Amino acid sequence: MPPANVLPRVAAVKAADGERLRSVHLPGITLTVRSRRPAHEGLPPALYVHGLSGSSQNWSALMPLLDGVVHSEALDLPGFGDSPPPDDGDYSITGHARAVVRYLDASGRGPVHLFGNSLGGAVVTRVAAARPDLVRTLTLVSPALPEIRVQRSAVPTGLLAVPGVATLFTRLTREWTAEQRVRGVMALCYGDPGRVSEEGFRNAVEEMERRLQLPYFWDAMVRSARGIVNAYTLGGQHALWRQAERVLAPTLLVYGGRDQLVGYRMAQRAARAFRDSRLLTLPDAGHVAMMEYPETVATAFRELLADTAGTADAVDTGKPAGGERTDGAADSEPANQTTGG
Repeated sequence: MPPANVLPRVAAVKAADGERLRSVHLPGITLTVRSRRPAHEGLPPALYVHGLSGSSQNWSALMPLLDGVVHSEALDLPGFGDSPPPDDGDYSITGHARAVVRYLDASGRGPVHLFGNSLGGAVVTRVAAARPDLVRTLTLVSPALPEIRVQRSAVPTGLLAVPGVATLFTRLTREWTAEQRVRGVMALCYGDPGRVSEEGFRNAVEEMERRLQLPYFWDAMVRSARGIVNAYTLGGQHALWRQAERVLAPTLLVYGGRDQLVGYRMAQRAARAFRDSRLLTLPDAGHVAMMEYPETVATAFRELLADTAGTADAVDTGKPAGGERTDGAADSEPANQTTGG
């Protein structure tokens, strides 16, 4: 993998009205951060973390709806969006969680209202369990937490983790246009792809064309998919469901009835696992409710803030959870050290 400073130049990432993009250089990683100007000074900070194959743009529909209650920033995880790959090639759940923690520690913005979707939901669950001092509230949209009976429609994504499958898929789909790829992704992620506007579809195609020019695009996808699969197999204190039980922050859970990647049936298990949780189920939503029904998700978050007024800061312990490293990584958890895609 070429160093970040010699990667090919590709088209610039788009920023929506009211958004600003900047690069943050930290030890071992460079992160692109998408932010909005707060409606007024003194608003509590919020940080949003996207899912597999996503980017900070996945939060652009939700963030402006919360301008009056939080100061919003969204990260591109290493290797996604406009963030180059991590220096150590670690795309495990812990590696991504470490990137989030490094940013929060360096920026001094914590504790934050922390959001995560899919892969990002697993990442921020690990952050909230390991570093409760960094999290005011937790909002999880279709979090990628382990399922015993995985939906058939989610199997192809999991197969990306199998050595050689991504290479085969790339060869078989070499002639696919960016438009065909986007339609496939939207059919998988949206409860009703017809909700996507023409402008939204064009923007997604342009972003796909940009990503396909990046030499690390498939590597980041494959290793992150492998990181999810590896996290599903962990037991003991590092198991994601065990960590969910340790989360102290008030938690909003959002599940879609038409989600083809995370089972709708997992909603009740999540509601039992997170000790201080509220559950929002959207029967017509797919995997990305914050993009499909941003107004509904924004209303639910505002209700979470109202319910926890004066209590969210009580979870700020000022120190990491016992037995965890302060960078959010569990000492004995195996990192994703695979070298192939």
